[in-house]
Amino acid sequence: MATKIRLTRLGKKKQPTYRVVVMDSRKPRDGKYIEQLGIYDPRQQPSLIKIDNERALHWLRTGAQPTERAQKLLEISGAWTQFKVAKGDIHTVADTPDVVEEVVVETVVAEEVAVEPDDDGAEEVRSPKSEVRAEEETEVVEEEVTADESSEEA
Repeated sequence: MATKIRLTRLGKKKQPTYRVVVMDSRKPRDGKYIEQLGIYDPRQQPSLIKIDNERALHWLRTGAQPTERAQKLLEISGAWTQFKVAKGDIHTVADTPDVVEEVVVETVVAEEVAVEPDDDGAEEVRSPKSEVRAEEETEVVEEEVTADESSEEA
C-alpha cells in the first residue's frame, strides 16, 4: 500500500485547521486515515505546528511520501532533517542526530519576526537582524555626536 503524509482539513468555512495524517494515497483528502501525526493551525500568530517527530520518522522510514506542504511542516518540526541525517543525505560533524535537532530549533527561533506598533498605530515588521543593525547604527551616531561635542568644546 502506498502511504502519504498529508494534511486533512477541519474547521468551518474560511477558518481552516489541519491534521497532519498518514493515509493511503488513493483515499480522498478528508477520508479515513491510518494515523494522526499532528496538527497545523495557520490562523494563529505565529502558526501552531505540533507534530510527533518520533512517529513521523517511523512513517518516513517505512516509505511514506510527504506532500509539499507536509514536508515543509516536517522541516519546521525537525523530523525531515532527522530523516535526511539518518538516511545519509545530510552529513554532520555531530555523532548523534539529537545535536542536529537542537541546531535546527535554534535556527527557527532566531528567524522569528518581531511586530512593533508605530506611533500611527500601524504595525511595523522587523526582523532580529534589522534590530541588531539598528542598534549598531545608533551606537555609531552616538559616537559621532560625542566626537562632535568634544571637538566643539576644544
